[in-house]
Amino acid sequence: MSFFRTRNHPKPSQHWSYQRLTAVALIPLSLWLLVFLRHAFRAGYSETLNWCSQSLTVLTLSAWLLIACYHAALGIQVVLEDYVAEPLRQRLAWLSRLWFTLIAASGLSTMLYLYWQGRL
Repeated sequence: MSFFRTRNHPKPSQHWSYQRLTAVALIPLSLWLLVFLRHAFRAGYSETLNWCSQSLTVLTLSAWLLIACYHAALGIQVVLEDYVAEPLRQRLAWLSRLWFTLIAASGLSTMLYLYWQGRL
């Protein structure tokens, strides 16, 4: 399934399944993210950087970011399909997918930067 597909949407049952699957995946990842944020707000910069340089932390944060962006893009797509007229709908759908792709890419690049900063 292509993330930038505009004309050949997945079947409604697939779309519903992807939304539910990403929602279920976000539950444990979000709980872990809350623990991470609690730790990050109470720790100093060097301690947080050390934690961000651990592979498990980077993988978990990356998984949360990718799944959250995909889940949000699916939700926005449903809203656009339900409430926006056709000529504008495709443009807004494409822009929203581009927006969430840019958010995910910038977040991943920031995490990789912090990962390598902690390794130096």
